[in-house]
Amino acid sequence: MKHALLFIVIGIAFWACDQEQKTKEIPERPDQLTEENMEDSLQYSLVKARLDEMLNYPVTPTAFPRSMEPNGEVRGVPSKDWTSGFYPGSLLFLSELTGDDRYLLKAEEWLPHLEDQQFNDRTHDMGFKVFCSIGNAHRLTDNPKYAELVVAAARTLTTRFDPEVGCIKSWDFGKDRWTFPVIIDNMMNLELLFEATRLSGDSTFHRVADSHAAVTLKNHFRADNSSFHVVDYDPETGSVIKKITHQGINAESSWARGQAWGLYGFTMAYRYTSNKAYLDQAEAIAEFILSHPRLPEDKIPFWDFDDPKIPNTPRDASAAAIIASALAELSTCSTENAIRYKEEAAFIINTLSSEQYVLNEGQAVPFILKHSTGNMPKNDEVDLPISYADYYYLEALVRQGVQF
Repeated sequence: MKHALLFIVIGIAFWACDQEQKTKEIPERPDQLTEENMEDSLQYSLVKARLDEMLNYPVTPTAFPRSMEPNGEVRGVPSKDWTSGFYPGSLLFLSELTGDDRYLLKAEEWLPHLEDQQFNDRTHDMGFKVFCSIGNAHRLTDNPKYAELVVAAARTLTTRFDPEVGCIKSWDFGKDRWTFPVIIDNMMNLELLFEATRLSGDSTFHRVADSHAAVTLKNHFRADNSSFHVVDYDPETGSVIKKITHQGINAESSWARGQAWGLYGFTMAYRYTSNKAYLDQAEAIAEFILSHPRLPEDKIPFWDFDDPKIPNTPRDASAAAIIASALAELSTCSTENAIRYKEEAAFIINTLSSEQYVLNEGQAVPFILKHSTGNMPKNDEVDLPISYADYYYLEALVRQGVQF
C-alpha cells in the first residue's frame, strides 16, 4: 500500500517532468548509396552473408534463440528468459540496416509471444525482454498497441521499486544469499521506464528510473570508475550490506560486460535527464575501459579485466558490442571527446565485422557474432555466439548510420 501511495504522490508532483526530456534521434538510414556507404557495403560483406540465417529460424513461441550450444545446436528459451527480446530486436535493426521489410514482418511474428511478459513481476529484465523487442517495434511502426505494451510493462516493473532503497530489486534470491540485490545490468532496464513516461505522460516512471540511476551512481562504482556487479541493500534502512562481483573472476574484479552495462546505462540516462553527473560517469567508465592496460589491441575485451590467465582466457564480443553502441551514442553527448568516442566505436565495430568475429556463412544458426562469454564462473555459454551480442552490434551499426 505504501508503494502505491508513493507512486500516486510522485505521479502528481512530477506529471510534467518528462515533457522537458528530449531524446536524441538515432541517425536515419541513408536513402542513397554514397561513396562512404559503398565502402560500408564491402566492409560488412561477411555480416551480410549471415542475414538469410537470421530469417530462416522458424517462429517457435517456446524457443527464442539465445545462444549456440558447443555442439552447434541453438539454445532456445521461453519468453520469460531475460534474453528473449534480443532476437526479435535484431530483426528490427536489420530492417533498418537493409530496408528490407521481411525482417520487420518476421519480427512481428515473434512479438505476440512476448506480450505475456508485460505482467511478469518476478523479474527486473523487463527492458531487455519488452523494450528491446516491442519498444523498437513501436519506434519503427508507431503502432499504438506497442506503446500500450511498453507502458504496461513499465507499470509492472515499478512494483519492484523500493522507495527506502531508491532502486528496483534485481533478483528474488532467498535472504540466506542476498536481501535486496541490485545489479549493474539493471541500468539497462531504465530505458523502458523513461520511454513509458514519454508515451503516457505519467512522470512516475521517469522518477523511479532517475532514482535508480542516482543510487547506482552513488554505490556501484570504485575509485577507478570500475563497477561492482552486485550491491546488496537493507530494505529497512536503505543502507548497503555488501558489494560483490557475482559473475566475475572474484568479488573485487571488473567483469567486462558489467563495465559495458554501466557505460551504456549512464549514457542512456543522460539522454533522458540531461543530468551532467550521468554524462560524467559515462565518460569516466569509457576512460576506464579504453585506457585499461589489459584491453587487447583489437579492443575486444577479455571476459574479466582481472582474470590472471589473460591473455589465455576467453574474449567477450558481447561486451565489445555493448561498448561500441554506447560509445556511438556517447559521441553525440560529449563536448570534449566526441571524435574520440566515434572513432573508438568505429574501430570496435570494424573488428567485430571481421572474419575473426563473424560466424562462417555456412553455419545454419540465427546468430552473427562468435566469441561471446555468458557466465564464465558457471562455465555456461563460454566463447560462443549469443543473441545479445548481435543485438548491440546491430544497434551500433544503426547508430553509426551504416547501410547494407
